[in-house]
Amino acid sequence: MATQTTSGVKISVEAIYQSEYSNPENEHFMFAYRITIENTSEYTVQLMRRHWNIFDSNGDTKQVDGEGVVGEQPVLQPGEVHQYVSGCNLKTDLGFMEGYYEMIRQLDNSIFHVHIPRFNLIASYRLN
Repeated sequence: MATQTTSGVKISVEAIYQSEYSNPENEHFMFAYRITIENTSEYTVQLMRRHWNIFDSNGDTKQVDGEGVVGEQPVLQPGEVHQYVSGCNLKTDLGFMEGYYEMIRQLDNSIFHVHIPRFNLIASYRLN
């Protein structure tokens, strides 16, 4: 599990290869990832946007930007946790993701970025 704290917001990520949704013969490898966002600061924050950099072992890079996460823009009071599961497909069985969340501190409406730590996307058969 990859974990990092930025400006009092702790991000933890766990990735899982989805063999049942993958088709290696057609260069389609599906991964799910679970993200836990924990507000360890003393301020209420809201996740507004996300930015992902996605890399595979062919050297291909994708960037993904969008509002919120899985259709939500969660508000986290101090000490609260938000968790969600999403997915990513690659053309190879090996890659990684990293990025950031754009968040707003509700006290003063200041915008800040919370780093999403780099995490590996590895087909389970590559680990044996």
